[in-house]
This record gives sequence, C-alpha cells and structure tokens, in this order.
Amino acid sequence: MRSVDISRREFFVAAGAVGTVVASAQTKSPSMKAPKPKPGQKTMAGFAAPKLEKVRCAFIGVGARGSGHVAQVMMMEGVEIIAICDTHAPSLRASVERVKKAGRPAPLEFGKNDLDFQKMLDRDDIDAVFIATPWEWHAPMAIYAMKAGKHAFVEVPAALTVEEMWAMVDTSEQTRKHCMMMENVCYGREELLVLNMCRQGAFGELLHGEAAYIHDLRGQMEEVGHGTGSWRTLHYAKRNGNLYPTHGLGPVAQYMNINRGDRMDYMSSMSCPSRVRGIYAKEHLKDGNPHKNLKFVCGDINTTIVKTVLGKTMMIQWDEQLPRPYNRLNLIQGTRGVWGGFPDRCVVEGMSKSTDDWDEAADLEKFYKKYEHPLQAKMGEVAKKAGGHGGMDFVMLWRIITCLRNGYPLDQDVYDAASWSVISPLSEWSVANRSQSVDVPDFTRGQWKTMKPLGIVVD
Repeated sequence: MRSVDISRREFFVAAGAVGTVVASAQTKSPSMKAPKPKPGQKTMAGFAAPKLEKVRCAFIGVGARGSGHVAQVMMMEGVEIIAICDTHAPSLRASVERVKKAGRPAPLEFGKNDLDFQKMLDRDDIDAVFIATPWEWHAPMAIYAMKAGKHAFVEVPAALTVEEMWAMVDTSEQTRKHCMMMENVCYGREELLVLNMCRQGAFGELLHGEAAYIHDLRGQMEEVGHGTGSWRTLHYAKRNGNLYPTHGLGPVAQYMNINRGDRMDYMSSMSCPSRVRGIYAKEHLKDGNPHKNLKFVCGDINTTIVKTVLGKTMMIQWDEQLPRPYNRLNLIQGTRGVWGGFPDRCVVEGMSKSTDDWDEAADLEKFYKKYEHPLQAKMGEVAKKAGGHGGMDFVMLWRIITCLRNGYPLDQDVYDAASWSVISPLSEWSVANRSQSVDVPDFTRGQWKTMKPLGIVVD
C-alpha cells in the first residue's frame, strides 16, 4: 500500500474540487465548455469492468445512511467487507460490530482524522468503496478512490460544483473505474413499473416529466455536532436553489432517456422567499443551538424548468421545509397516457376506463399485472424483508454487486451522476440572476447521441 500525508486543503486541491458553490452561483455564469480530454482518455458509455469473483468492499461514512449500506451488502453473496472509515467513533464501532456479529471477519478500522480514509483507499485489497458522507466530501472522495484504483459508489448528490462534476467524469474516463451516484429511488417498485411501461410504449411518445423532492426536514435543525442536520442545515444559510434534485429527477431522466438518446439542453430556475426555517428556529430551537440565529437564504420551494435537445420539457421542484406531505411527483406524460405519483394514478388510452378520470388504487392492478418490472418480480419480496426505503436500497446494492461480479455495465454511470447533480449549481446561478436560462453541460461529450437507453434488466 502507499500512504500520502497531505493537509485537508491540499487534498481538495489535489482532487480537483476547490470551487465554491456560492462564489460560482452569484458572480459569473458557470462555464459550459468541456475540459479537453487527456491523451488516452476514453468514454465510459456502456463501460463494463472486468468480472470480479468477489467484490472486496470498503465504506466511508457509516452514520444514518452508510450503516444501512454495510448491513445490506453483508446479506449478499460474493462480497467481503474489508474496511470501514468514519471519524465518529461510535458509528464506526457499531458497524464493525455488526459485521462481526454476522460471522464475518472484523473489518479494518479507519477514522483517526478527516483524511484517514486515504490510508484505507491506498490499500490494494479493495475493489469498491461506498461513500455516504456530507455532500462537500462526495466528489473529492470519489475522485481519490478512482485514482487509487477503486470503483466509487457515492451518495446523492454526487458533487456540488460544475468543476467537481467534470473532475469526476474525467477521472472515471482516465482511470476506467466506475463512478456511480447511488440514486436508490430508481429501484422503487413504482419507478421500475413506470420504466417498464415507458419501454413498452404504454404512454406513447414521451413529451414531459415532473420530478420533485418535497420532504419536511426541519427537525434535522435540532442536530448539532453530529447527525445529518449538523452539516446539512448550514447549506440552507449559504445557498439558494434546488439543493437536492436527484431523488425525483433520476427516475424521470431514465424514463426520458436522458444521456441515452436525448439530453438536458438548458434550464431556468426560481425560488420563493426563505421563511419557514427562520420561524422554526425561533419557535423550536433551544438557546445555545448554533442554528437558532442563522440567517437562512434558501427559498422554501424552488422550481426549475428544463428543455431537452429534442424539445421535451421537465419540471423539477425542491422543498425540504414547508409543512407538506412527502412527494416526488414522479409524473411522466406521453401522447397516449400519463403516470403520476403520490398518490399513484394513471391514464393509458385503451386500458383506462376514461382519459378524463384517473385509474387509482385497485384500478392500478391491471398495470402491475401487465407491466411489473422483472427485477421487482425477482427481488421484490427479498428486498422488502431486507428493508431500506421499502426495499429499493437493497435492490440498488444488489444490482451494483451483480454488475461487478458479472462484468455488466451499471444502470447509472458517471454521466448520470454529473447531469442529475448539476441541477443544483445551475439552479443557484439562475436564481441569483433573475432566473436567466443557463446551458446544461454535455458531460457525455456527444456520446448521448449513440448511447443505448437503459434496458429492462432481469439480474
């Protein structure tokens, strides 16, 4: 193994991820010009890595999210848990003990400081690393992992700046290592059903999609020192835009073949005023909580509209604070029908009772009977027992391991990670500049024209 002793600042510089979102959002338009590829750099379109008989796994960040990844990966055949890294000692110890109680060898422990994960990734007995850390660490850690010869699987969003996203794309192409953002919602039963309906032509030609992440997370502001709210809350005081676009966008982008036959061309974004977090802080946070006196700038709801190269449209919304039930919208409209989520409802010409009224509840059974995704049919019951957002987490991780062991292309690639995540920095710039439209980078460098749409996988 090799060891590199560098400072935290030097690490971010070396990873090619030193841009700040606030500065780029409010001063100048993000550059859409693609960096020039290095000699030998090759596209990752359709890339399949050599088969791995066993996938030797490492994990960075095993708090509320990452601990679930450890627990679920352990349930699968053909994996070894080599090492775990977390700077929060209780979280690290809990996941290590979970691995041992499962009868597996004790994983190596890392987390003495913020950069101790480097020593773990410098080892030569790790194939894949799963990253579930605060957002600002996602891109730098994924980039370091790929340069160290590991496939990188990173939580959402994959990166925070356009520069980071290009760095991730270039590093994946240079190292020939996978870099996948773990968008678990793409593996929900409903989303898999709708993907299959789209592929089977149930909705006709797809024209418009709507995606959202609407989730009241004000309670996270109570968390100080440790926990998601301890770092996530600070973003709402610095940034104004769509800070978390991918849960709704990922499935809709797959329905519409984004990066695989079409791509997002340009977008415009606007936010309403910031109100509710300030009210919540005043009414609920205790004196001494550093979040109580923060000045929040992020609008309570952000709406972004997108035009694709082929002329299709998308709407993407975000709201993590208003008193409103959870919603991802998950709407896809075609020339012959429409699906809308939350609650699930559908109209398909020739199958629905009327195009003037939704098929809902029991009326949807005919669609599930005809279009249930084969992956759901195969893994659904196992995934439900395994848990993780109704089983979608397990299906996602199972697919990752299956693809690595069989040498299949991944369902999501580095271009998806970048283009789905880039909505955040572009929305911030647009909001700060009177909702001016801004071009969406072509991270595929033209490969979207020939890339095949995601198929209906079985295993």
